[in-house]
Amino acid sequence: MGAGAAEGDEQLLTRKIARILDEARASHATHNRKLKELAALRSHPDFFASFSRTLAPLFDFRQRNPSAERIVRFVAAFVGARAPKAASSGGCDGGAFLEKFLGFLLVAASASNKTARFRACQIISEIILRLPDDAEVDDQVWDEVIEGMILRVKDKAPVVRMFAIRALSRFVNDSENTDILDLFLEAIPLEPSAEVRKTLVLSLPPSNATSQAIIDCTLDVSDSVRKAAYCVLANKFPLQTLSIKHRTIILRRGLADRSVAVAKECLKLMRDEWLLKCCQGDPIELLKYLDVETYESVGESVMEALLKAGFVKIREDESIQHYIGPHSDKNEAGELSAGTQSIRLMEAEATLYWRVVCRHLQTEAHEKGSEAASTMGTEAAVYAAKASDDNDLLERILPATVSDYINLVKVHIGAGPNYRFTSRQLLLVGTSLDFSDATNRKVARIFVQELLQKPLEHELDDGGNMVAIGDGINLGGDREWATAVTGLARKVHCVAGEFEEVFSQVVEELAQPCRERAADFLQWMHCLAVTSLLLENSKSLRWLQGKAIESEEILRSLLLPGAKHVHLDVQRVATRCLGLFGLLERKPSEDLVKQLRLSLIKGPPLISREACRALVDLMMWHGPQEIDRALGNDDSTQFEIQKVDSLPSNGSDMEESVNTDALNLLCGGFDRDEWVKVVSDENESVCAVLGEGLAKMLLLNDKYPSISKNSQASVLRRLICLYFSNETKDLHRLRQCLSVFFEHYPALSVHNKAILCKAFIPVMRSMWPGIDNNTGNSPSVVSSMRKRAIQASRFMLQMMQTPMYPKETEAQDGNPNSAEATNGFAQSNLENGEEGLAIRIAAEVARFPGKKTAAERSYIAALCRVLVLLNLGSSDQEAVKLLRSLLNHALVIVATEKDLVKDMKQFSERLKALDRHPDQELLQEQADVIFERLRVDFKLDVNNLIAVPQTPVPCSTRAARTRRRVRRESSSSDDESSPNTIVPSVPTTVGARSQRASKTAALSKMTANKDIRIDEEEGEESSGLTSEEDSDDSEEDAS
Repeated sequence: MGAGAAEGDEQLLTRKIARILDEARASHATHNRKLKELAALRSHPDFFASFSRTLAPLFDFRQRNPSAERIVRFVAAFVGARAPKAASSGGCDGGAFLEKFLGFLLVAASASNKTARFRACQIISEIILRLPDDAEVDDQVWDEVIEGMILRVKDKAPVVRMFAIRALSRFVNDSENTDILDLFLEAIPLEPSAEVRKTLVLSLPPSNATSQAIIDCTLDVSDSVRKAAYCVLANKFPLQTLSIKHRTIILRRGLADRSVAVAKECLKLMRDEWLLKCCQGDPIELLKYLDVETYESVGESVMEALLKAGFVKIREDESIQHYIGPHSDKNEAGELSAGTQSIRLMEAEATLYWRVVCRHLQTEAHEKGSEAASTMGTEAAVYAAKASDDNDLLERILPATVSDYINLVKVHIGAGPNYRFTSRQLLLVGTSLDFSDATNRKVARIFVQELLQKPLEHELDDGGNMVAIGDGINLGGDREWATAVTGLARKVHCVAGEFEEVFSQVVEELAQPCRERAADFLQWMHCLAVTSLLLENSKSLRWLQGKAIESEEILRSLLLPGAKHVHLDVQRVATRCLGLFGLLERKPSEDLVKQLRLSLIKGPPLISREACRALVDLMMWHGPQEIDRALGNDDSTQFEIQKVDSLPSNGSDMEESVNTDALNLLCGGFDRDEWVKVVSDENESVCAVLGEGLAKMLLLNDKYPSISKNSQASVLRRLICLYFSNETKDLHRLRQCLSVFFEHYPALSVHNKAILCKAFIPVMRSMWPGIDNNTGNSPSVVSSMRKRAIQASRFMLQMMQTPMYPKETEAQDGNPNSAEATNGFAQSNLENGEEGLAIRIAAEVARFPGKKTAAERSYIAALCRVLVLLNLGSSDQEAVKLLRSLLNHALVIVATEKDLVKDMKQFSERLKALDRHPDQELLQEQADVIFERLRVDFKLDVNNLIAVPQTPVPCSTRAARTRRRVRRESSSSDDESSPNTIVPSVPTTVGARSQRASKTAALSKMTANKDIRIDEEEGEESSGLTSEEDSDDSEEDAS
């Protein structure tokens, strides 16, 4: 009676708990009231059992719908809440219940059911995150929870891993649990699920150890992970705690992110946390945290983003005019006198700020003015008013007069190298000024001439020699300064021909001591730097006709003598100018091309790189035939590639190399070891420049009809070998360039695939050790070379199977019903498709019919493994028959490779299925025509076909061996006649031996005389052929 009452009481308790949970599932609004009702039931002694039993269905419910999520949060809130005082009288108190329930959840977290593990980890994570800091829980219980969740972090279910990480995030800050932080940092780069990576990022604490990992997540492939990374950086990492490098990386990646949501999150971080909180809304103060002198592009993008979003408010007392005062006395530190004005030096951040603001206002005014002109009515009036406001604000910011602006720039230039960046920014501000007034333009013209005539800065080394400061190529020593001066000059001299006139006058003045041979190397470099600006910004040499110095005088008196100057820096600048000069010529002159070839061949790597770049540019602009025609090498417009092992190194060889066309000369540069090495500190070698230029020419091969297919195939072969060469692993720019090239090249046209098909065998022969005199020094080197060659073969196969771009595919599928179109497509598919490549590979394998070296055997095996991966069509039946014939030869050659023979036979069956007329034989004329079309030098005798082996290894019959034994017993003294009787017994085709014959031979061998067997073994050791046959026989008997 008492047991029945207790059972009924427990069922009633279970129903009450179920009712409360069911009502809590409906809405969050009832949770507080239901928590009190459920807490009132906690005093029952069977509460825990009933509560756990009631929750059991939740652990089998897989969906994460709102009702299930409400139950989870309700349960976590109840378990984490403090128990009322009355609860401890009959049931368990809050701490005991929590520990007991966590133990129950840990058991479920280790279940085999994925849903049970997921719900257990979810509830544990909710409980841990809701628990107050002063919750009393035994340390042993927490240790068990941490150990259990660490195991679940490596669970195979992503949702289980996610909630396990969420549960551990509460303990990651504890100094005693450093293993949790290490686990999180190790899991981030290895985690395949984006949601789990997002949870990991959100769980990381702010520290020096985690900042780099979080910043690395800004490059994650998932938008949500990148957005979470910027959210964590905003909330956990103040601006001052990050290094300058990390700040610039965060802003550069975030503002340029392809996802709008991620870019907005980064903009929110920059505005709310960095600009408003840390910099009190001052954008110039924010720029000071970014080191704009080093990271100018980042500072520029930050200002553009803030201006575009409308977060920058320009006060009325802020302008560039604020730095120009009317006082004539110099009475304050940091103020320099300029005429009757006192000018306060500007900071680098302020000049960058005002430059971007002026450009933004000018652009906005121009756009709004254009919109006002293209619309009508009220809308046009609004646009016009906005453009007028922007122009008025720009006029208020800029210096009042051009003279004030020039004085401001001069003061900063004269302030020394520390204000170099500021001076350049002010030069760029000048492009926003109005030079329409003749007086202003005259003053600005004088200032531009002063900038151009300003000599290069230099210093003295330890030996007292002058050394130019800067890159030694551009005006002022760096490219950015030269660009700023050119931009200002273009703005001042906007009339057609005026720019060339002013620059030619400056060049004429600077060239005077150079012509008189009285200039030092700094004067030479200064003159050539201004000349390069003139050539870069001129559209044609016709604009230099009638000017102070004409084009022919520039070439004869400056560029050619400068290229022969004794100083290497002068040679480098002059060689670069020669390339620019050649681009402006209608046809390249003979002297210019000869000098570039001479600099390429005889110059040091620094000069050879500039000459190489110049020659490649001239070949792309004028065409290779024009370069050769300039030297009189115009024997044929379709020149064939020649073998150039290396470039000449002395004068006599140089004279002989004049007859070598430019493309061959450049290709020969790949074999010079010193050209592969990086030149100086610019991280770019001659081979990198050469490879990039030739790759561009192959992509634009339709623009250069003079380059034959053989030449293109040879260039492609060298590029592939260069890409897989171990010597270019550190040339990252070259690797990236070639990677992009190989991705697009085969998909652009069928012609490119034909070139790739033609280059396949030459690439393999040149890369495989032991073929074409390509030897390795040690077994490890040989193994590495083979691996790279195999990798290259698979890479070329992948390129061959790359689908064409839609334009090319549509051109091929224009009229599929036409018989001529079908025939033409079949012929084209043979030359540029996988059928042609299969014939080339099979013909290459068939070239090794006799005894082969180890290198040749491995080379043939590698080719055959590529052959069986080709996808063939049945468009050309003659090609299918020819390939079947070649495959029979290949099967005989690789007969010892059992696994390979198996794949080759499967490939042969595929070919047999493609042959629609197997009864028709291939004619000799048809085979010769196909070889001629593919330009394959191979002669196949179709009348002497080889039967396909039935087993991987051919073996002799037992009857022949028995006769050989009898002959040896009767005439043991005749040793020389034995080989002659052995050779005819080897059959040309394989005959399958019956099981009865094998058993008879085995019995006769076992019962033979022991002395005779010993003599027989001695004879077999002296005969290589006999030992091979015996080994084959023994293998067959064993099988």
